[in-house]
Amino acid sequence: MTLTRLFIEFFDSEKSGGIILVIATLLSLLSANYLIGQGYVDFWHSYIGGLSIEHWINDGLMTIFFLMIGLELEREIYHGELSDLKSAALPVFAALGGMLVPAGIFLSLNYGTPTQSGSGIPMATDIAFAIGILSLLGNRVPASLKIFLMALAIIDDLGAILVIAIFYSSSISLLYLGLAILVMGILFIMNRLKVYKLLPYLIGGAIMWYFMLNSGVHATITGVLLAFVIPFGDGGEDSISSKLQHFLHKPVAFIILPIFALANTGILLSSDGIRGIFDVSGLGIILGLLFGKPIGIFLFSFAASAIGICTLPDDLKWKQIIGVGFLGGIGFTMSIFIALLAYDDIAIINSSKLSILAGSVLAGIAGYAILHFTLAKNESHTNND
Repeated sequence: MTLTRLFIEFFDSEKSGGIILVIATLLSLLSANYLIGQGYVDFWHSYIGGLSIEHWINDGLMTIFFLMIGLELEREIYHGELSDLKSAALPVFAALGGMLVPAGIFLSLNYGTPTQSGSGIPMATDIAFAIGILSLLGNRVPASLKIFLMALAIIDDLGAILVIAIFYSSSISLLYLGLAILVMGILFIMNRLKVYKLLPYLIGGAIMWYFMLNSGVHATITGVLLAFVIPFGDGGEDSISSKLQHFLHKPVAFIILPIFALANTGILLSSDGIRGIFDVSGLGIILGLLFGKPIGIFLFSFAASAIGICTLPDDLKWKQIIGVGFLGGIGFTMSIFIALLAYDDIAIINSSKLSILAGSVLAGIAGYAILHFTLAKNESHTNND
């Protein structure tokens, strides 16, 4: 299976970005608990221009992250794994199962409690970390497995975006939402008129972001909407969509996501916070990520294949889909992001972050171990067992 240059670049940047994310997370935890202390947490909560630094990062910088995800999703729909319905069906059903089963596990433990709004937390997959773990297995990883994981994570992110837009937006201002839609409509018309200059779209995107920020719909949604009004053209390297996606890879992987990790993982460890991992909310997150993700991904993709909606690529085994399912349980960035939207109580937020870290680490270790052994055997076996 041939991998395009843009896909390889995306994969490599996310792989390296995963390592940087680990370093940023460890540095944040050390700074909050040993090197600096409370002052480290207070810094991110200090205000600039009416918003906290953390807020600017989570609503501003992360919009750029969502813009890149939107551009990648657009490319996959037009020319990639999602361009063919038969090929797209496997990761689509896998992602659907990987969202519904973890949310169901969390909700079964938290329904009727003050923490039930966190059902979206274990639904997410962190692309950077998941690909970073997969890359540790080197050239034994088949191209089709890389593409499956990438498509799964992208569809998963789209699901998370929809969840944020529907369930984690505050009271809606119809005026500002209408203005945001109006700006998007103007950009869409520019697209149809074949305006191929990037700057007008970026200026329009910034205006749309401001209106969306004040509308009650989460501002990061602007990134995805903007991605789909920027002209895709033929998808070649000279299209402005391709150029922008190419430009964003390294800033997102090496600047934006590490800053997000520094700002959001500065958790002051305490006995109460650690005990919170064993509350129904913490257990719901850990069980959802560690077991809900692989169970949902495997069962839904296996069922879709069994009834003929899609087929498993010839060079893959179902054991490897289970391994990738565990990697899908690495929630981290998106899970933390949703936790910040789901809760107002700082104690619940911190225990949720610890649960996300615990569940993600355990899922990553399990996924690596399964793939390590199944891919080693794959060198001499070709049947899909």
